[in-house]
Amino acid sequence: MKNTNVRQKQDGFKSQWGFIMAAVGSCVGMANVWRFPMLVSRYGGLTFLIPYFIFAFIICQSGMMEEFSLGRWAGAGPAGAFGKAMENGGKSKKAGEWLGGVPVLGSLCLAIGYSVIMGWVFYYTKMALTGELTAMGRDIEWIGRTFSEVAPEADSLIQAVQMTFETGGANNVWIIIGVLVSLVIMMMGVSRGIEKSCKMMIPALYALFIILAVLMIFTPGTRAGHQYIFSLDPAGLFDPQVWVYAFGQCFFSLSVAGSGSVVYGSYLNDQVKIRQSAVICAIMDTSAALLAMLIIIPAMATAGADLGDGGPGLMFIYVLPVFNSMGPMARLIVIFFYVAILFAGLSSVINLFETPINFLQEQLYMKRWTATAAIHGIGLMIALMIQPWTSQWMDTVSIYILPLGALTAGIMYFWVMKKDTALEAVQLGSDKPLMKWFYPFGRYVFVPLCALCFILGIAWGGIG
Repeated sequence: MKNTNVRQKQDGFKSQWGFIMAAVGSCVGMANVWRFPMLVSRYGGLTFLIPYFIFAFIICQSGMMEEFSLGRWAGAGPAGAFGKAMENGGKSKKAGEWLGGVPVLGSLCLAIGYSVIMGWVFYYTKMALTGELTAMGRDIEWIGRTFSEVAPEADSLIQAVQMTFETGGANNVWIIIGVLVSLVIMMMGVSRGIEKSCKMMIPALYALFIILAVLMIFTPGTRAGHQYIFSLDPAGLFDPQVWVYAFGQCFFSLSVAGSGSVVYGSYLNDQVKIRQSAVICAIMDTSAALLAMLIIIPAMATAGADLGDGGPGLMFIYVLPVFNSMGPMARLIVIFFYVAILFAGLSSVINLFETPINFLQEQLYMKRWTATAAIHGIGLMIALMIQPWTSQWMDTVSIYILPLGALTAGIMYFWVMKKDTALEAVQLGSDKPLMKWFYPFGRYVFVPLCALCFILGIAWGGIG
């Protein structure tokens, strides 16, 4: 009788650049495009950016390096990596594998919520391509109530778009399209699917955002927006809320959740330089957020908006009228903007789905196509059902599950694994000595910050 309990051979990244593009794709998502500009708007330019840059350095030089290294050292996703870490530290391997289920569950749940959002993004992109958005001019009414009417009643972008859709009909077909696109990419595997698609989407995303950011410089009325971005309120730096939300935004944007980064790390060869990759990923993720900020906040200024408003509808209320007022170029600019957003969201979705797919391959010995079809099928069914509660669904995942995944991964690497093993894992592939402060920094700064993210998320009702 044929033994079916044979672990499927995993695909991997063919180059460090391909890995970096995929890792950047996992980081650059909707939070960079709408939430980052919203927080910069709300908390005042450099007053928010300075704490954000500090946390980006901390997380990049600890959590990101740790998760990439853990995955590569174990050659496995969260369940296998946590199990091997526990075994290395003289503890129960099985307990580690069970703990690895936490980030796997978190990644799947986030992918499901993201699938609903991607349905909305696909629909906006379709309207941009057909000219429906441009044809609206300064009136962005399209389904049911206008977004402008709904946004003041909503607590978040997700809820605002959700409310707009609910007044005009279901978004089922666009969710299905989004999930099918992800399915096709991921059926092709890691190198031919994820790596190749991200090597096309991510450079295109940056090119489109750079073009739009430059255009905003020469758009009349944007000067006040640019001035606001580079303003600093010293008193604001003493506001704990600024630091908490800067930390939360950075924490979730850099995708440290013990899931996707561990999985992508498991697909790396021994020649990839971990620290170099983490630094490049952090810089590119932050630069994408900064480019979105340089598009959206100046657009607010042209509309005469309160630059300190920071409401959930920045990306839809203020940007479209500005773009639509740019004459013959309007339609092309609108297309650029929403295609870039589509690439950002899609690259994040495939990363989120990859973690549970990897889990089925490793732990249940499924073939790639079977695992991919099963996860996307489950994800699609649940996504179609949770539409009325997408905002609450995403809040629950980000508050209770994701920080636990990051915390558990950090504990495994910095507290459970042998120190020599952890240092050898992160040093592999680099000819330069590792900074001496990496290990104590991760142990006594990053891991406590993960715990703090979990505690503050519950206390504040979400910080990222």
